[in-house]
Amino acid sequence: MTTFTGTARLTRLALRRDRVKLLVWALAVPGVAALVAQSVAGIYGTEQDRIGYATTSAASVVARAFNGPVSGPSLGSVVTAEAYTMLALLAALLSTFAVVRHTRQNEETGRAELLGSAVVGRHAPLSAALLTTLAANVLSGLLLAGVLIAGELPVAGSLALGAAIAGIGISFAAVAAVTAQISGTARGANGMAAAVVGLAFLLRAAGDAWGDVTVDGMRVVSAWPSWLSPLGWANQVQAFDGNRWWVLALTAGFAALAVGTAFALTSHRDLGSGLLAVRRGPATAPRALLSPVGLAWRLQRGVVLGWAVGVAVMGLSMGSVGDEVGSFVGDNEAASELIAQLGGTDELVDAFLGTMMAMFALAVAGFAVQSVLRLRAEETAGTLEGLLATALSRPRWLLSHLCWAALGTAGLLALAGASTGLGYGLVSGDVPGEVARLTVAGLVQVPAVLALAGLVVVLFGLLPRLAVALSWSVFLLCVLVGQLGALLELPQAVLNLSPFTHLPAVPATDPTATPLVALLVVAVALTGLGLATFRRRDLAIG
Repeated sequence: MTTFTGTARLTRLALRRDRVKLLVWALAVPGVAALVAQSVAGIYGTEQDRIGYATTSAASVVARAFNGPVSGPSLGSVVTAEAYTMLALLAALLSTFAVVRHTRQNEETGRAELLGSAVVGRHAPLSAALLTTLAANVLSGLLLAGVLIAGELPVAGSLALGAAIAGIGISFAAVAAVTAQISGTARGANGMAAAVVGLAFLLRAAGDAWGDVTVDGMRVVSAWPSWLSPLGWANQVQAFDGNRWWVLALTAGFAALAVGTAFALTSHRDLGSGLLAVRRGPATAPRALLSPVGLAWRLQRGVVLGWAVGVAVMGLSMGSVGDEVGSFVGDNEAASELIAQLGGTDELVDAFLGTMMAMFALAVAGFAVQSVLRLRAEETAGTLEGLLATALSRPRWLLSHLCWAALGTAGLLALAGASTGLGYGLVSGDVPGEVARLTVAGLVQVPAVLALAGLVVVLFGLLPRLAVALSWSVFLLCVLVGQLGALLELPQAVLNLSPFTHLPAVPATDPTATPLVALLVVAVALTGLGLATFRRRDLAIG
């Protein structure tokens, strides 16, 4: 018996356990790329449009920071610039979640100890998790390249982009392998891995923002910070332009070093514990923890504060480029019409700001889904059973968590509007007016997010074992409809499936009460249905 004994069987078990999630993963990344490629081909169909896009993107510091460096005026380069951030973050986060789920979470729930009683080597569980994630990333990268080739983009560039995105996933899978050894909880391991993703994004953004524009004005040479980030390396491949395959060696070397570190760390800790000792709490609990609302806040506060920082930074950044919209669009009528259609007005600045508020609503909806699904995490961890053994009732426990989910949603959207207004006010000269106007625009988005959260509560009450997968699938559907529905000219019946479709396009238009009240009624009704079903079912720990 070796330390890798049982790896093949554990890999088959992981593939069996995650077969649906892996299928969705493998299809989501190339699906998003295909939709973006189709929309870009319609908006930037001529070489003149693409030259204008490349020139404006290269000149805009904010565009370089968020989309990455542009690599020329080819259709493939524009597709890469538009899709890269979404594809990279999707691959990175899905990979970290998958590795932590099959390592640290298995230890936290006791599955690893049960498996360890069989003929299983010490390194087998981690090896199986990494092999499963590697297979998912390779398949996703191949499918991504395939859909781009089918869209008549160059074969070499399509394969380079697919390899770069797969490399990002593999790199952060290796990062998660390390954080799973350091932290004693799955939540902590995911948090550490997400922090590394955020740091990598900031390094890449700084390097591209500080980069130099080439003489032709259509390309950017990134500064040194971008070369410190796996997200930056993928950009340096320059798919559809330079196709620099040698850059992928950096990704392979980083992944190998991180995986080797993770295997070394597994030999220096006990099963079920992390390298970081669990910090002892105070001898007596504060009075706030004696109530379910106080306990719910204690469990949710880290997530809320983390989202608040991200929303504030993003809002300030997006607001500060509001006056660049006209120059960015230039003479491209298709792009102007798209922004006007998304934002609900022919006034480009207000249309842009309205589009930003809609994007913030979708982002905060991710927080709402995560916050509500904390209910399921408490149930599966077994802590809910202990709480309900006291005088605490099911409705009171559930509503205590939903209270902070709703307040967090409202607070984050208000913060998104206020920070965007601050950024735009600083460049337009009317800080108080813009902060007030866009704070209202942010709050207008709240009913749609609460309606989605209400649906998550229903799924938790009716289908607890499928609640997580179904909730995130619904969220992804809303994102795709919201971001690409107008581009693809989907039927109105399909667009209406998303609650965000029914929101007024504030600040481009005045807010109207009817759709907002209707969405709030739907949110309350769904929450009530979820509460009623939860009261009548048994706890589903597994």
